[in-house]
Amino acid sequence: MPKLYLLVALLLVLLTASARAQSKPPADTTLIVYAGQLTGAYSSGGVNRTLLSTTQDITISRGPHFGLPLNGRFAYGKQNGLLQERELLLNTTPYYWRGRFRAYALGGFERSNLRGITRRVQLGAGPGWALYSDSLGREVAVSNLLIREQTNFFDGRTVVTARNSTRLKIVYSYKTLTFNSSTLFQPSLEKLSNYRFSSVAAASLKLINNLAVTLAYNYTFDSQYSEGKVPENTNITIGFSYSTKR
Repeated sequence: MPKLYLLVALLLVLLTASARAQSKPPADTTLIVYAGQLTGAYSSGGVNRTLLSTTQDITISRGPHFGLPLNGRFAYGKQNGLLQERELLLNTTPYYWRGRFRAYALGGFERSNLRGITRRVQLGAGPGWALYSDSLGREVAVSNLLIREQTNFFDGRTVVTARNSTRLKIVYSYKTLTFNSSTLFQPSLEKLSNYRFSSVAAASLKLINNLAVTLAYNYTFDSQYSEGKVPENTNITIGFSYSTKR
């Protein structure tokens, strides 16, 4: 009987070690995760307004420590037949992580008809920390990057500045419901009255397979903008999202 107990104990140890080994991707494993979202809004009456926006995200991870997220967002909207929004945002934040620690780099490009920006280019780097994370992909994380940016405006101005970029990221899922948000505060290191604040959030309810219906909220404020434009914008839209991984 003692030999049987010893054999069972040894088997449990081997199974536990195997499970732990399988929970960590091999060093040469490449995982690609894609998520696409298409949302829109329409209103008529006193104000006729149409808005279409799409968000595309691809994250490539290599082994257990390296990741390369690629993000793109485009929005197009008219009000009373006149073009108001034609917003393009592209960025990538390659990272290295070990445990709860993150090290990020940043590259970004932006155009905005709302704020009169013809081109904005950003480069930066900095640390991050996961306050909470689990095997289901749920996460609460903060990061703080130093970035250098150049912005060209419709009115001919060119502004070059350094910023501190603080981000709070939340990802939560429960059964068929997923919520994610990203909040950014970016003051200039040279002039505190020059700052940006943005918050993007989306709640998705899975319908079938990889398809979900999505309610999205997007708010931006930029203290720098061209004359005749507006510093802030809020959008609430509903649409569909699709995600897959391989």
